[in-house]
Amino acid sequence: MRFIPATETHIPLIRDLAARSWKSAYSDILSEDQISYMLENMYSEKEISAHLQHRNYHYYLLMDEHHEEFLGFIGFENHYEPETTKLHRIYLVPESKGKGFGKKALKFLNDHAIEAGDKRVILNVNKYNPARAFYESQGYTVYDEGVFDIGHGYIMDDYLMEFFTEG
Repeated sequence: MRFIPATETHIPLIRDLAARSWKSAYSDILSEDQISYMLENMYSEKEISAHLQHRNYHYYLLMDEHHEEFLGFIGFENHYEPETTKLHRIYLVPESKGKGFGKKALKFLNDHAIEAGDKRVILNVNKYNPARAFYESQGYTVYDEGVFDIGHGYIMDDYLMEFFTEG
């Protein structure tokens, strides 16, 4: 698997990968209307472009080298809090799950956090998302819960998870 730094030219691809993965990941958890609302707001061209302009926010496309196809992407922010990197986004298309790509992406993330001098990685995961078990299998633990108003009458009901890159 290769990690390709995303640029403005990749925004349509990121949006497509997000839509493909979200339909699979959230169709049993969120309403179709909420999925559409979140995709339109959180993955708008303007939103992704703003992220790409931020010096501590990084997007990488995940490419399967054997088939020369994009499998998903990861978006994270170094120094989100003191000595902390936040994983904002990690999504794989449904046909790529269960092949070790998620584990490789988290290792890549952890290595980047260490390179940046961060000792902790945090993320939010929907309380009903089976991905929580995946994160736990990779050493992440729940440290809190949060309910976040995202507008339009929708909320995100999440577990807040963390991983320490040292000791």
